[in-house]
Amino acid sequence: MRFSDALGRQFELPAPPRRIISLVPSMTEWLFSVGAGERVVAVTDYCVEPAAAIAHLPRVRGTKNPDRAAIISLQPDLVIAEQEENRERDVRALSEAGINVYVTAIRSVADAVKQLAALAAVLDVTPAAAPMLAAMEAAIAVPPPPTRRVLALIWRDPWMAVGQATYAGDVLRLSGGINVAAELPGRYPRATLAEFLAFDPEVILLPSEPYPFSERDLPAFAEVTGRCRLAFCDGMALTWPGPRTVTALTTFRHLLEDAL
Repeated sequence: MRFSDALGRQFELPAPPRRIISLVPSMTEWLFSVGAGERVVAVTDYCVEPAAAIAHLPRVRGTKNPDRAAIISLQPDLVIAEQEENRERDVRALSEAGINVYVTAIRSVADAVKQLAALAAVLDVTPAAAPMLAAMEAAIAVPPPPTRRVLALIWRDPWMAVGQATYAGDVLRLSGGINVAAELPGRYPRATLAEFLAFDPEVILLPSEPYPFSERDLPAFAEVTGRCRLAFCDGMALTWPGPRTVTALTTFRHLLEDAL
């Protein structure tokens, strides 16, 4: 079987992979959701779901510093990586060591549907993946009109936000949001908080990850209290494509509809 990943990198497999290592937390969750979990032989330190199912699995360090030697020693048939999450040098090194590395590059919900369908074919789990993918397609078929100016912050010190050409930014768009940080260059632009607030957002989302925003961060927004809504939200819902997508779209649509 010959396949191409999202970057157009081609590789061959004699049969559907039976030993899989996931270097992407969201992909780890997706693998278990489509019935391929029993084939996963290792995950990263940041893979947290499904918690009970992966508790016993070996860890191969983080997404940005995977233990290549450990990965190679586990003799996987396939390693799953993401262009945004993982470093090109690690993908290249594993490939040069004879490991098949399948790289996704999900920048929108439509990308997620297309690329997860392609990966499902590689894994021979298309029937199991089909209902989820159909639900995702239905959820994005008729997006609501843009109604709320939204700023979704993902870090502080320095302040960073969800920008253009990102899965999270597309979730906001499909939820009726106008992503104000998309006016800045870069996929995750950095700016001072004052510069972000100058775009006059109506809603500021404070996700639980990658930076764990909490009430201790609220004093920083004192100047906009009363003229925009501050909303803590689930960071995984905002950034993890797969089993969470449909519920995330419903959740954020309701949040924006009720914002003011």
